[in-house]
Amino acid sequence: MSLKSLLAKLPFGPWRKAGPLVSVVRLTGVIGQGGPFRSGLSLAGVAPLLERAFAPKDQKAVALIVNSPGGSPVQSALIAKRIRDLAEEKKVPVFAFCEDAAASGGYWLACAADEIWADESSIVGSIGVVSSGFGLHGLIERHGIERRLYTAGDKKVLLDPFSPEREDGVAHLKALQADIHEAFKAMVRDRRGTRLTGSEEELFSGAFWAGRKALALGLIDGLGDLRSVMRGRFGEKVRLRVVQQERGMLRRLGLRTGGSAPLHDAGAPEAFADALVAAARASLDDWAARARLGL
Repeated sequence: MSLKSLLAKLPFGPWRKAGPLVSVVRLTGVIGQGGPFRSGLSLAGVAPLLERAFAPKDQKAVALIVNSPGGSPVQSALIAKRIRDLAEEKKVPVFAFCEDAAASGGYWLACAADEIWADESSIVGSIGVVSSGFGLHGLIERHGIERRLYTAGDKKVLLDPFSPEREDGVAHLKALQADIHEAFKAMVRDRRGTRLTGSEEELFSGAFWAGRKALALGLIDGLGDLRSVMRGRFGEKVRLRVVQQERGMLRRLGLRTGGSAPLHDAGAPEAFADALVAAARASLDDWAARARLGL
């Protein structure tokens, strides 16, 4: 036995033989452009993490922890494509692990993986498209508020919440939703292929299921958690390298010396107030998205 082999067996020192490496990236929250107090998932925010996750040489895999009720279909597609591009470039398998929810855009992200795992109680699916809003024209009329709106182009404000609903506006929206839904379905078909066992009518209805039913439908590959599955796949000595974003309230707000609104600037109170409003809106967005899943 060589000296190098002997040294590799020692439990200390730089010469010890390290266990297999798996990089881990957490994808949590509503998908879309974020803001202060909100780590919204967007390609701009996630791309640096993905680059770092796929960077190590000779690693065994990259694991994605997905906990998202969905959001922007565009950002979902862009993030998923970047994951696939890096996986193919680096020739590294990708595993997705669903936590509370991998629904709608969250499931789109999970489909970027080669294998999808979930907990028995994880919410999976919701392969559909949703738009929501309010009709406020009756409210402003009751309070004697006159709506003044001027456009060039008769379809410029098809979905204006302060005007009565228009049939052509609803038809236009539904056509847009159908196009986005087709793109979503194509992604699922491409990534899951023959593993899908449910009918398309059921799978693409927008319904969602808990882990065991999702497994029976072929939406996931197994039930299990990150640590257990990675140990079972790569051995007890597997090393899980978590790739994290820089955090901190002041950094998110930009309220620091050298930031966009330093603490000593006169504009800092206004920036902080804007941040609180954005935080409240983000919380409502997140709550509404999860409420649709019963979470």
